[in-house]
Amino acid sequence: MSDEHALVKDEFIGKTVTIRDCTDPSWVDVSGVILDETKHTFLIKTGKKQKRIAKETATFEFDQDGKPVHINGIRITYRSEDRIKKAR
Repeated sequence: MSDEHALVKDEFIGKTVTIRDCTDPSWVDVSGVILDETKHTFLIKTGKKQKRIAKETATFEFDQDGKPVHINGIRITYRSEDRIKKAR
């Protein structure tokens, strides 16, 4: 199983994420910790602020065993409990 495939089926809350590409350029290279996840969004703590980003608008970078793994947000636009069954 690839790192990306394994990560897609993992829990995201508590993971550090960096936005690598986004339809809103102000989000590019923003990093933070995922505090909450809905079907369509992540709530990310960036410094002292909390920001909500739509998954489908961005490409996210996660650290998986010391390697950067990029995931297009469209691939993870599921409720976290459904992602294990549906994500590919």
